[in-house]
Amino acid sequence: MSLLCLLLFMHVSKPSFRFVLNDYPSGRDSILEPLSFPELGAGSPSTPIVVQHPSDELLVCLFCSESVPLLQKDTLLRHLLLEHKLVIADIKLIASLPRYLVYWKGRFLEQPVTDFCSVIKTNSTGPVEKQEDYFLLCDVLPEDRILRERLQQKRLEEVLEQQQKERDDCYFHRLCLFCSEECTGNSLQCLYCEKIFRDKSTLKDHMRKKAHRRINANNHEYDRFYVINYLELGKTWEEVQSEDDRELVDVEDDDWSDWHAHPVSAVCLFCDRQSETMDQIYTHMKDSHGFDLHNLKMELNLNFYQQVKLVNFIRRQIHQSHCYGCQKKFDSRADMMDHIISEGHVMKLPEMSTWDQPQYYFPTYENDALLCTLSDSNDDEDNEACCNEDIPVIAEDISDLRVLKQNSVLNQLLKNRGRFRKDDA
Repeated sequence: MSLLCLLLFMHVSKPSFRFVLNDYPSGRDSILEPLSFPELGAGSPSTPIVVQHPSDELLVCLFCSESVPLLQKDTLLRHLLLEHKLVIADIKLIASLPRYLVYWKGRFLEQPVTDFCSVIKTNSTGPVEKQEDYFLLCDVLPEDRILRERLQQKRLEEVLEQQQKERDDCYFHRLCLFCSEECTGNSLQCLYCEKIFRDKSTLKDHMRKKAHRRINANNHEYDRFYVINYLELGKTWEEVQSEDDRELVDVEDDDWSDWHAHPVSAVCLFCDRQSETMDQIYTHMKDSHGFDLHNLKMELNLNFYQQVKLVNFIRRQIHQSHCYGCQKKFDSRADMMDHIISEGHVMKLPEMSTWDQPQYYFPTYENDALLCTLSDSNDDEDNEACCNEDIPVIAEDISDLRVLKQNSVLNQLLKNRGRFRKDDA
């Protein structure tokens, strides 16, 4: 798998390994969760807390004896990444992660990991001793895809089996979600006409033949549960439904005057300053911090991809409290910023081989709007040149315009016209 295909795959499918900054005993700083800038003007996060039930299932490491409970999945994923340099794509789409890991643990005992995984080499242009191989296990491998499909099918069978058990459960006892009525047993009652039948087969035949596989709309006992009854004061769902929808449609063009685009919040490389326009951020970084990204692009003749890697490199170094100019580590971001300013390292970059690496294709912050403003280094010069040169616009890509003029049909017509005039004279 090429690097570009791998990047596109990991971006679109969103692998479920996490990227949280941690200092590990190995002395390496690692980002294991996509970082994200806060939305412009956003308050405290309102993500609901998902309550998980405890499970006795264990997740086993694919290479060693390490194992953790299912609820500590992130611990194992971090272990696989840091200790064994393995990433599993689309964790959330695996129907049974414990069974998945047990299967691949057995396969890795039979064959080397390189027979199954795509290999990502970091620092590929640097010294050999600084290069590392990471492995990606994903459903691009046919065997992995078949395994995931089988686990999905197995989970579906288990769900259907559980549903059947609930249908056959004669000891069902539960309070209604909407009122205080208690439901007991497994009633053999038609949903539509509410008749009671002697067995399930007779009930199914009745509901199928009479098309009673729905709640009776005329049973007003259910009216209070219909959300549509609360849309318009004084109108029932029947009245709302009977209205001609054409009366609700404006035949004129839609009025978008009250629509406001969501602002794009670009964040400074060095502080928390945000702005809705990129020009303001570039000006802020230049005036407040002495950092001129456009100047660096021109001096180093950086193409688009090199600019992406440079921005991601600086973002990551600052997030980890490293001076990107001299690679010195600091205890806090404030100390690091004081060092950069006092030592004049704002516009100082390390050797290009340090940051021009494949790992910096990945955004440090997944919503980094600054990356959307980057362009090829020659775009501005090309545009300026096009404006200054008087170049005619033609339909085809002609290499020799002079030949075109000499051999053009219009030129031949003009010559013939001049010759005809001489003959008439």
